Amino acid sequence: MPSVISDVRDFVADRPWGARDIARLNGTSVRLHWTDQPYKWHINDGCEVFVVLDGKVEMKYKENGETRSVVLNTTDMFVADNGDEHVAHPIGPARILVIEREGSV
Repeated sequence: MPSVISDVRDFVADRPWGARDIARLNGTSVRLHWTDQPYKWHINDGCEVFVVLDGKVEMKYKENGETRSVVLNTTDMFVADNGDEHVAHPIGPARILVIEREGSV
C-alpha cells in the first residue's frame, strides 16, 4: 500500500540526525532526517543525495584539499560522489531527505 507523508515540517526526531525510514530500494536507503546540530566530517561508500525539504543547511566539502561550502535552502540538492568528504551544518532546525547506500555513515 502506498504511503503519504503529508507535511515533513512536522517531523522532529528525538535527537539530532534522528531519522524516519521511508524506503529501501535494492540496497539504497531513503530516510527523512531532522537535525539542529552539525553532523561529522565523513566519506560515504557510494553516492549520497541530500535534499533540504525544510530549513537551511550549510554543506561543507573538500575539493583538492581545500574546504569549500555552499548554503542549501529548501528544495536545494547536494550530491556527494563516492570519496567526497563532506559535512552538513544546519542553520536552525532542518529536515533533509537523504538517499544513500544502506549502512553508509
